[in-house]
Order: sequence, then C-alpha cells, then structure tokens
Amino acid sequence: MKSSVKVQLSVMMFLEFFIWGAWFVTLGTFLPKNLKASDFEISNVFSTQSWGAIIAPFIIGLIADRFFNAEKILGILHLIGAALMYMMFKAENVATFYPYVLAYMILYMPTLALVNSVSFNQMKSPEKQFPSIRIWGTIGWILAGLIISYVFHWDNEQNNKANDTLRNTFAMAGIASLILGFFSFILPKTPPRKAEQGASVSQILGLDALKLLKDKNFLVFFISSVLICIPLAFYYQNANNFLTDVGMKNPTGKMTIGQVSEVLFLLLIPYLFNRFGFKKTILVGMIAWVVRYLLFAYGNAGGMAFMLILGIALHGICYDFFFVSGQIYTDAKAGEKHKSSAQGLITLATYGIGQLVGFWVAGYVGEHYKSLVPAKLADGVAPTAAEAAERASQYGVFWQHVWVIPAAIAAIVAILFLLFFRNDKKTTNNL
Repeated sequence: MKSSVKVQLSVMMFLEFFIWGAWFVTLGTFLPKNLKASDFEISNVFSTQSWGAIIAPFIIGLIADRFFNAEKILGILHLIGAALMYMMFKAENVATFYPYVLAYMILYMPTLALVNSVSFNQMKSPEKQFPSIRIWGTIGWILAGLIISYVFHWDNEQNNKANDTLRNTFAMAGIASLILGFFSFILPKTPPRKAEQGASVSQILGLDALKLLKDKNFLVFFISSVLICIPLAFYYQNANNFLTDVGMKNPTGKMTIGQVSEVLFLLLIPYLFNRFGFKKTILVGMIAWVVRYLLFAYGNAGGMAFMLILGIALHGICYDFFFVSGQIYTDAKAGEKHKSSAQGLITLATYGIGQLVGFWVAGYVGEHYKSLVPAKLADGVAPTAAEAAERASQYGVFWQHVWVIPAAIAAIVAILFLLFFRNDKKTTNNL
C-alpha cells in the first residue's frame, strides 16, 4: 500500500469515529439536561442507533454494493449527515430532535461498513494492515472527548446549564461530517464487486447463517450475545449523564479512558485465546460487565472516585473480550461459505435487536426509579457547595438502583453461558 493511500485511509477512519464520539457520548446528558427528555424519550432516541443497524444492510447490500462506488456513497451520506447534524443543533425539544437523529443514524450506521470496504479494497493483507488504519478511528473518538472536556468544557454542568454548551457538540460533529463528506470523493476508488452484485437478500442480511443455530454451542453463544447487549445499552445511554449527576469533573474526557483500554486489551486477545481458550476469555468479558456496574453503583466522585475510573477502564475487557472474541469465534465456526453471512447475522442481532431491547429496558428502569431523583433547581439558580454535594449524594442513590439491574442481567447471562456452552475442540483449533 502506498504511504499516501495509508494517510488517506487513516484520515478517513479518524474523521469517521471523531464524528460519532463528538456527540454520541454526551447524548445521554444532553437529552435530559438540555431538552428535558424523559427516560422513555431518551430510550427512543438511543434506539435510533439500533434501527440504523437493522436498516444498514439494506442500504449497503441492496444499493451501495451493487450500483455505486463505496467512497461516493460514503461522501453523500456524510454530506447529508452534516445537514442533519445542523438540524439537531437547532432543535429545541425532543419531538423536533427525534426525526433528525433517526434519519441521521439510518444514514450513519452504513458508513461504518463503507469505511471498512474502502480500506480493505486497498489492502493485500488486511489482517496485518487494517489494525494500523483502524486505530486512527479510536484516536478520533478519544480526541473528540478530550476536546469537549478539556478544551471547550462543554460538559461542565454549570457551563452547560448557563450557556447550553452541550449543543455545540452537534455543530462540531456536523463540521467534521462536512469535511469527511468532501474528503470521501478523493479517496481511492472502490467499485461494486461482482460477488456482492449477485448476492441474495438472505445473504446480505446474514439469514443464510441461521442454519448455524442448529449447533447448540453457537445457539448458546448467539443468545448470550443478544442478552449481553442489554447491559451494554445501559452504559451507552446512561454513563455520561451518571458521571455528570454524581459530580465528576470532565466526564466526557475521562470516558476516553475506556477507548484507551480498548486498544490495550485488544492486543491481549490472541494470547488469552491460546492460554485459556474461547469460553474462559468470553466469560471474563461477561464478568467484567458485572464488576463495572457494581463499581458504578457503589462508587462516587469523592473518596470513591477510583471506583468510577476503574469502571470506565474496564470497557476494554467488557467490549474486546466479548464482542471481538465473539467475532473471531463466529468467523471460525461459520467456515468459508458462511463467514460474511454469520458476521452480518451477529451484527444484526447484537447492535440491532439486542441493543434495541437494552435501550428500552434502560428507559423503563430509569423511569421506575425516577422518584429517587432530586428535585430540579430553578433556572439560573446555582447550588452552594453543600447543596451540590447533597444533590450528588441523592443522585448516587438513584444511580445505585439503576446500575444494579444491568449488573444482575450480566451475571445471569454469564451463569447461563458457563452452564450451557461447551468448548468445541475442532472450532477451538481454528481460532
């Protein structure tokens, strides 16, 4: 690969995830604090990510991969996305905001596959070359969070309350989307592939891989993957708002610790597979979800702040040890014939169905415990230091109840997986 092409792909990947990290991390705080959204309304907004994941295969498989160059579709989607970001920036209530975020996620989720297609098309050895490109996406996500917290301080609770500063995250994401939209048209050409042009609808949606569910082990893994996405949704929907409520400073910047750990733990997966096998590795990932949420439930932003930081840092284990390990297992289990279909099926089931259910459950739990939320302060009234500490303590009680639920769900999933999944020597040898 030419160095100039590598730079182009790295910039593309950086902007792709900078855009997502620039607004999605703080969305859980923006909705209740700035748009006065209820827990059910917050769930509906976050569910747009799942609807985007469900609809994405149709856009990519039935339109983009068959008729147009991937880089051109990428550019068009991000240019439209920039306009939608501007409308989200201008929205004054959830009713106005929702249609724009739904349209945006339906268009954004397919771009995650498109940037991979553009990248892989330029590589002779993707398994060796892709990681050095993909890591720039993580760097983009991290930088977006650091800018929000440490450069502009948009997530400072008092600053946001007085000046509506979190709204600016959509403007930043929109500008980045505009840049990537135009930049995409100078990316290396990625024309439709003949194999993709002839693919059936069932292949595109991963339905060909349903026959793998006849295997008991894969069925147990599949069900576990869907169920573990319920506690995952709690993190995406609630973490930033939780850290803000309990008084942690620069919450968005501190949440980037999770992405740093994701990179570090990703490097350990090959060693752990060889040392402990698939079942033990994925169980560690499940148990990490339990530990993370218990740390959130019983930690605070004062003397127990280390518990919150540790909970954030566990993101690498939570995500990599389960989802990345699961992708590798799926690849080995499916075989050459059903590799693409199997990955498509897992993605549809987890990011689509699993997280959709998870966001709804998170909304229901938050609404159920809303009586524990401290009374809102009048506009323009800043609490004293003592009042702020008392409110943080009251919020702590509310969030303790909320976080215990996904911890319990993750524990149940881990127990079921431990009891019913059996190591398959043949598949294990292929990992």
